[in-house]
Amino acid sequence: MKARNLCLRASRLTSIAALAIALSTQAAWADEAPAADGGDGIAEGSAILVTATKANEIAPVTASLKQTQPASIVSRSFIEDSLPASVDFNQIALISPSVSNSGGTNGVGLNESKSRMRGFKDGEFNITYDGVPFGDTNDPSHHSNTFFPSNTVETLVVDRGPGNASQLGIATFGGNMNMFSRETRADPGVEMKGSYGTFNTYLLRGLIQTGAIEKLGGTEAVFSGQYTKTDGALTYSGYNQKNLFGKVVIPVGPDVKLTLLSTYNKNHFNQPDSDGSTLDQVRLYGRNHSLNNDPNSQSYWKYNSTSKTTDFEIVKLDANFAPNSTFTNTAYTYSYDNETLSGNTATNLVGVPNSQLNVANQVVLTPGGAKVAGIPGYTKTNKYRVWGDIAKIRYDFGFGALTAGLWLEHNDTYRQQTDVDLVTGGYNYIEKSVTNPVTGAKTPQYVKFDQNSSGDQAEEFAELELRPLPGLTITPGFKHVDFTRKIDALYNQKTRYAQRLSQTNSKNLTYATINYSVLSNLSVYGQYAQGFLAPGLSTLYIARPDLSNLQPQTSTNYQAGFVYHGSRLSLDFDGYYIDFNNKIGSRTVSDGTGGTTSAFYNQGGVIYKGLEGQATLVIGHGLAVFANGSLNSAQEKTTHIQVANAPKGTAAAGAIFKSGPIRFSIIDKWTGVQYAIDESSIGGGLNKVNRQVRIAPYNTTILSASYDWRNLRFGVTVTDLFDSTKYTDIGLSGTGPTSTSLNTSQDQVYFQPGRQIMGDITVRF
Repeated sequence: MKARNLCLRASRLTSIAALAIALSTQAAWADEAPAADGGDGIAEGSAILVTATKANEIAPVTASLKQTQPASIVSRSFIEDSLPASVDFNQIALISPSVSNSGGTNGVGLNESKSRMRGFKDGEFNITYDGVPFGDTNDPSHHSNTFFPSNTVETLVVDRGPGNASQLGIATFGGNMNMFSRETRADPGVEMKGSYGTFNTYLLRGLIQTGAIEKLGGTEAVFSGQYTKTDGALTYSGYNQKNLFGKVVIPVGPDVKLTLLSTYNKNHFNQPDSDGSTLDQVRLYGRNHSLNNDPNSQSYWKYNSTSKTTDFEIVKLDANFAPNSTFTNTAYTYSYDNETLSGNTATNLVGVPNSQLNVANQVVLTPGGAKVAGIPGYTKTNKYRVWGDIAKIRYDFGFGALTAGLWLEHNDTYRQQTDVDLVTGGYNYIEKSVTNPVTGAKTPQYVKFDQNSSGDQAEEFAELELRPLPGLTITPGFKHVDFTRKIDALYNQKTRYAQRLSQTNSKNLTYATINYSVLSNLSVYGQYAQGFLAPGLSTLYIARPDLSNLQPQTSTNYQAGFVYHGSRLSLDFDGYYIDFNNKIGSRTVSDGTGGTTSAFYNQGGVIYKGLEGQATLVIGHGLAVFANGSLNSAQEKTTHIQVANAPKGTAAAGAIFKSGPIRFSIIDKWTGVQYAIDESSIGGGLNKVNRQVRIAPYNTTILSASYDWRNLRFGVTVTDLFDSTKYTDIGLSGTGPTSTSLNTSQDQVYFQPGRQIMGDITVRF
């Protein structure tokens, strides 16, 4: 059935392609409309068209006059001139309004970080690379330092909204973060960079531009390699990363272009699987506490190590079949392999015997045996491979354009966790005894889970761009989404016995956008858009999925704003209102046999609303000042409290100077008050007890300066200039006080890593 459906969709796409080619042949007389993205007319993410003004040339973040939703465009020059070379894509996006960040506690780009956009958490908004959506296969969350370090990114666009119908992804729900790969150049060149700084951190990078190779028809290629190694800001938390990147652009003919891209990444680091420190640990060991050098502790650094290997490949064909028609096909695959060894808990104390805060180090080495001395831990595997294809066709008929397309994707995943004694490496038979209710088979008591899963999705879309008046663009759109998850588990997660389960969701989504150029440098825009987010794989980790009554999470977005690009002033402003429905929760229900079991349900939603703006003013002589900010409300519909980890506002400001060989910038990002919230069931019912813990505002200041001399650049970057080490996140355990205070032995806290200084030398040939 799956193969038949895929064939039907492929046949449907072929029919659309044939129709577009035929129409383009009949209407060859029409003038070719300028491509909004400067390329084939099919925008991957935002249509990037920025007026070349002095303000936009120097602005750290700007907007497009053609945009139909609030967006922030971050350029390569800002990444190079104002951020440390180790930065990850979440920290690049942080300069944008309404974007906040947590994690990164080991240093800039030296461990994983997570972004939020308007209060939507990672996994509730989409991230793409050259138009290809990517993310984990159990839910669409992301690993910031695993696939695309900064040497692979040319431009990053933060779209604060679901986008048009042509914006593809499993989580086009709260917004989109669209990365674009390094561009090839017509002129050859070589660049070598070396950086060294705080935490014994060093980075080596090389980049080669072949330039246009005339013997190969003008083929251009860019290749990059990067190696990063550090001791880390946290104790015994070493990290190293290796990345290789290559991109080749081949002109097949005057109207056809083939792009080949590949990147490979290998990370190895020491970190507990559930990182963070308790207040008791901070009191004893300091804010930079993580691992230790005690082999009798679960936090011994050799017992806590992770290796992650990824690759990402794209083959893209761009073709102009006629002056009015373009076709783009993007085939891709990517993989992720996480192999982890970890202690069971990161919250125990060392050297505090007979304390209720000290977790006993005991294991069970034989089935049904007694507990003996040992170090309990586990191995973890999470590996997947994704294959996909995106086809888009655009036909311009003069007073408008029609874009249609199809996205097909399949993934296969294997995940496991096994209890072990970290001293001997043998099995630890510590889990509860479980019997398969169908076969009667007993699950080995060292198995947490052993699970295969897969996913299939298809999105068909069409959008009609109408230009009834000069400067006016109206674009209605439609998209249909089909999404299926399947589990074929030897031992399913949570239930710990064999299960074969599936879940399918479908949804029709509608869109409408408008952009009007009031003046050549002033435009206004508005958007209505629907978003969709399928339930995560974890909703199938239950004994009776049939007792769950789940609808996909949906969002309805309304937003409007304007963009102005003067010769010295760049300004944009917007307001938004988002209605998020079908939030997912869990509860205990009757299983129909006199017992109870867990089930998932839709428990209401959240209203997101706010104001955002950004501006850059050129003072003169290479000096500009900028500021951006947001007021963000994200309140649950029933309790009217701000959702967890959603700041009530953000702000950024600074000054940038570029003149001759000198580059200088000072930038401050402020994240407003937020709350850590944990809701836990009492007595198996619907009564809730809420713990709401305030996380105070904090800010990070980055100072960067460089000087060019001949083919050399000497630079220095100081991150967190004023050495702030405030809370950025709090992980509530669910076992603490039912008030605004913390459980000092269980709740985990996360801090800014403190001041980090990096010096670098760049050589260009």
